[in-house]
Amino acid sequence: MIQSINPATREKIKVYKEMSKTEINNIILGSYNAFTYWKETDFKTRALYMKNAANILRNRRVTLAEITTLEMGKPINQSKAEVEKCASVCDYYSENAERFLADDLVMTEASKSYITYRPLGVVLAIMPWNFPFWQVFRFAAPNLMAGNAGVLKHSSNVTGCALAIEEVFREAGFPGDLFRTLIVSSNNIKPIIENKNISAVTLTGSVSAGKAVAAVAVSVLKKTVLELGGSDPYLILEDADIEKVAEVCVTSRLLNGGQSCIAAKRFIIVDAVYDEFEKLFVQKMESKKMGDPFNTENDLGPQARVDLRDELHQQVIKSIEKGAKLLTGGLVPNVKGAYYPPTVLSNVAVGMPAYEEELFGPVAALIKVRDEEEAIYTANNTTFGLGAAVFTSSVENGERIAKEKLNAGCCFVNDFVKSDPRLPFGGIKESGYGRELSFPGIKEFVNAKTVFIK
Repeated sequence: MIQSINPATREKIKVYKEMSKTEINNIILGSYNAFTYWKETDFKTRALYMKNAANILRNRRVTLAEITTLEMGKPINQSKAEVEKCASVCDYYSENAERFLADDLVMTEASKSYITYRPLGVVLAIMPWNFPFWQVFRFAAPNLMAGNAGVLKHSSNVTGCALAIEEVFREAGFPGDLFRTLIVSSNNIKPIIENKNISAVTLTGSVSAGKAVAAVAVSVLKKTVLELGGSDPYLILEDADIEKVAEVCVTSRLLNGGQSCIAAKRFIIVDAVYDEFEKLFVQKMESKKMGDPFNTENDLGPQARVDLRDELHQQVIKSIEKGAKLLTGGLVPNVKGAYYPPTVLSNVAVGMPAYEEELFGPVAALIKVRDEEEAIYTANNTTFGLGAAVFTSSVENGERIAKEKLNAGCCFVNDFVKSDPRLPFGGIKESGYGRELSFPGIKEFVNAKTVFIK
């Protein structure tokens, strides 16, 4: 049985029966059959349905946001914003997919030669709970527009969100079996990947989950795209506007309860402005209100699950034991829900969990460095490579650092890292491979087919 638990109250929301192997195989077969005729539809038809999906999302923004907040604890205003963002990605691909996938003519000795982009088939999406709508739509919108079908294995604690997404696509006019949800535990993923009617796999999740899924997929020669963890460094240079930077950094660290792969994790501050930044940062972290995620006055809800909250707390404790200094927070509240307060650690160094590992919650690690050169070295001294940001009054220097020096897939200057349908999203090193969004994202799961005519 699969359970959905309210993290704010620890009350059971609903229990779902796990699907049998026969049910799973029938759903995948149905999606494959839907793909065989969906791939022949024109972009105008696909775009019409995708626009319908965007409209449904906007019309049901409040209801869908409430499901998200109930199941994983995101503050309700952030949940509403997430649903709106999903509508925007549907709009984006409905308007741009045909252009992105247009044939590319290539001049050769042939009378005509070109690259054409054809859909692969049924794409399995293994998605996390932290952005239960956005993570799915940023996979589904480009892939359905490309002519693929999709089956979703969502995190068990957001099964209600998964079923709601399936319903959105069905009501938008897409064939009923084109996008389906599998209610199944993570332990039963292997035979799904191996199913002959699954053509490719995309996963957003932990490094360990990515490695496990990739190992199975490569054994049956199926393409994967992996968006894994991150320990995003934010470089605060000597000429930065510290007041503004502190506010941006707090926003990034606490967004979604700190449960974001691209949230700021390690704040690397040059010595000349360290004390000023630390003081302002701690003050702003302490000013944020934690409580009922349905109360719009609160900035921070619970963590998604109690076990995840407890793992985060252990990372804090172990970092302190290794020499980190606790500046604020760091105590598990005596309340029923999975709450954890805004927490700041200083004196963070190599060998500590706060330096080496991803802190998936509202915990900030402050690292003091001598100068810009050491800041860049420290930023890159990680196994991750998803996002990074640099703050400076010299836009030219910030651009140079972002473009040439930082080893990450998404590098921002004077703003926090975020995903945008218009820009490719993904990482390097242990943060995964492949890209989502923009034109690279829609081309991940298509056959770039050469056509040569003599």
